[in-house]
Amino acid sequence: MNSIVLTTLNSRFSHTSIGLRYLYANMQDLQEITHIQEYSINDNVQSIAEGILDSSPDILGIGVYIWNATQVHELITIIKNVSPKTVIVLGGPEASYTPFRVDFSKADFILQGEGDVAFYNLCKEVQNNAAPTEQIIRPVMADLSKIARPYVYYTDDDIANRYIYVEASRGCPFLCEFCLSSIDEKVRNFELDTLLEDFEMLWQKGVRNYKFIDRTFNLNMRFANKILDFFLSKEPPYFAHFEVIPDHFPDSIKEKIAKFPAGSLQLEVGIQTLNLEIAEGINRPLKLNKIRENINFLENDTKAHMHLDLLVGLPGESLESFGKNLNELTSMTDAEIQIGILKKLSGTTLSRHDEIHGMVYSNIPPYDILQNNNLEFKEIQKMKRFSRFWDLTYNSGNFVLVMPLLFQDDVFKNFYAFSEWIYTQTASTWKISLDRLAKLLYEYLTQVHHLNAEETALLMVRDFTKIEGRKLPVFLRAYERAQIRLSQQVEGTGGQNKRQARHESG
Repeated sequence: MNSIVLTTLNSRFSHTSIGLRYLYANMQDLQEITHIQEYSINDNVQSIAEGILDSSPDILGIGVYIWNATQVHELITIIKNVSPKTVIVLGGPEASYTPFRVDFSKADFILQGEGDVAFYNLCKEVQNNAAPTEQIIRPVMADLSKIARPYVYYTDDDIANRYIYVEASRGCPFLCEFCLSSIDEKVRNFELDTLLEDFEMLWQKGVRNYKFIDRTFNLNMRFANKILDFFLSKEPPYFAHFEVIPDHFPDSIKEKIAKFPAGSLQLEVGIQTLNLEIAEGINRPLKLNKIRENINFLENDTKAHMHLDLLVGLPGESLESFGKNLNELTSMTDAEIQIGILKKLSGTTLSRHDEIHGMVYSNIPPYDILQNNNLEFKEIQKMKRFSRFWDLTYNSGNFVLVMPLLFQDDVFKNFYAFSEWIYTQTASTWKISLDRLAKLLYEYLTQVHHLNAEETALLMVRDFTKIEGRKLPVFLRAYERAQIRLSQQVEGTGGQNKRQARHESG
């Protein structure tokens, strides 16, 4: 066998694929002829194909995700046209569940499930001319105590320039119908002491950002406490990202989270909806009192940076209900609130709501909702723009001092009106420079809301000068001398913490 190439198209250059490294780590005697070639969705697909074929692979393994499925279809079409003998094996979430809404028919094999060991076994069968006759292969779940771990295969270049992904467990105990993790049979944990040794090895190699891909990091208290202790024993700066459930923060976890310095801990908190009836309809358990208590703790008693998630388009949820969710969350916290549009992923059970609630989805990735009985197509479009402008203004942290002027007494109502207005000015939600965005926000506040021009400008100047060395937009420079500067400017924070620092400084 000449060579085996493992590849995927990451959503950004700064991302790495832990999945490819798991495959590589478990290639045993074939590891010597196996190598990883990572790309991003911003790369030209024909150039990707050229780079792959320069390695003359006999077998090509491709990780397929919702963000790269369309490009993967194009990639395998090109490769099969110019190198038909190359055996193509697909794996990853987007290839693991049917129905396929992107055409993967030109792939030779599709591994539906965990490929840590299964990919090696398939390569051996191909090598020995004993390959399966069926295209779809469903391997058993990997034994986490026996598979080789991937962390030694993060390169110095990865460590210097990209996120380092790690995991302590696989699976999720909850049955939320919009999530693929609900399909997993159970939660499985890696061996803790070995895992901590891996993290220490990464630390010694210079890793200072650890992004955990666990679905419910704070579910297992023993694991969570030990991993938090690992980071608390280290000297900052470092950055750890965890996805957590919002209603399970025992005192031992709270005590540790409260010790983390600013900029070192990021928590992605899955809310999705605060409407109990809607949550029950999609099998998502909510303990509202606990959620409020824990968000209040994280907001007021810790320096953790939070992302809270809300979804638009859930079965049965009206725009009014969504607005109440957003208003309540913004009353509890100043944290980032990620506003997502519901997607129907193959393998989930969301389809049972289609007829009852009139759910209509796009069949093109990311399979987002187009309309339902509560939200017409045009309203969904407006909420997509709302989400984008919310991210540019509120979540970015660039306008921390100015945003309360916009929100007034009803966050959702007033931001919805702003979103409608700004779209009339831009006719787009993309490629809007920060200077132009600032000017549009200023014009809306002063010309539509009739706020005092100088007071609004001075607050905006303070927002801009939080980041040392950042130039003021031209329209604000007349106010530069009159500004009330912050007592301490935010110095450069580097890498992924800049956005958090802007929020903290507010």
